[in-house]
Amino acid sequence: MTGDAIGRRADMRASAESRSRAARVALGFGSLLAVAAAATIAFGAPPLVYQYVPLALSVLILGLPHGAVDHLVLPRVRGDPVTPRSLAFVGGLYLLLGSAYALVWFLAPVAAFVLFVLVTLVHWGQGDVYALLEFVGADHLETRASRLLALLVRGGLPMLVPLVAFPAQYAFVAERLVGVFDPGAATALDPLFEPTARAAVLIGFGSLIALSLFLGLRRTSPDERWPWFVDVAETLGLVGYFATVPPILAIGLYFCFWHSLRHVLRTMLVDPVASAALEHGAIRTAVSRFARDAAPLTLAALAVLVGIWLAVPRTPATVADTIAVYLVGIAVLTLPHVVVVTLLDREDGIWSP
Repeated sequence: MTGDAIGRRADMRASAESRSRAARVALGFGSLLAVAAAATIAFGAPPLVYQYVPLALSVLILGLPHGAVDHLVLPRVRGDPVTPRSLAFVGGLYLLLGSAYALVWFLAPVAAFVLFVLVTLVHWGQGDVYALLEFVGADHLETRASRLLALLVRGGLPMLVPLVAFPAQYAFVAERLVGVFDPGAATALDPLFEPTARAAVLIGFGSLIALSLFLGLRRTSPDERWPWFVDVAETLGLVGYFATVPPILAIGLYFCFWHSLRHVLRTMLVDPVASAALEHGAIRTAVSRFARDAAPLTLAALAVLVGIWLAVPRTPATVADTIAVYLVGIAVLTLPHVVVVTLLDREDGIWSP
């Protein structure tokens, strides 16, 4: 299904004007990342303690709340009412998958960290494939294979480029996340940060990026290349961003103002009330509607974070440790969230072009 076809299907839920406004918001806020990269080049990276600020803000601003309407999006995209059964399905999903993954963190934190990176890669790639199709109209992603390749590229940018560009900081984050469960266990990940492994990632992932963009060019005619140009600009821009901005700061900004924002806009488009507000330019109304819907489960997610904080073997004693526990909580919540988004993708025909 092409971007236009998805757009026609979305007409049942959202007008072209509401989708256009959502696209402008997404692309506009995406420019903040370019500003951050330019500021880093011009003035250098801020002290480490300030680099944590976007991640800290994501507790309440976009980051944690962006998945807090999972119990509503599937009924809404299907045009069904929210029922106790639909709520129980999502609640059970979070309880079972979240609990199982939390247990992995306690029993095998190194494996849990690797799984976190892989799940995040897939999930953030999912989000960008949807945005390319819905907000950009990327008809060059006309096959399932091209969309899968785009998923690997877009999801790999925040996960793999920092590994190549900032191995010491990447290793520091891994050590902190693993260390709150088993101090010293993160040394098992040391080979990933060696020059040989990083060179392999650079060559292999760089080849995937080039292949994805080249095949996209092959699939477009000269007079219909604007969506492809946007794809190229975003992809290469993100390469430069993650190669320039230190990972802790880069991920925090990206999580809030790229990935989470785009998913929030997606949830608004499947909500008739928020979509109508977007159509009429009532952005504040749409945001208020989302905030109201997301508030209960955002509070529930905060309770999960507190539970993890109390349960970890090593009490967090520094800002870095506190953020590490937060990221573990995000990981636990992300796994069931990915399942919900995968079902949402299925409803939208993302993987049935």
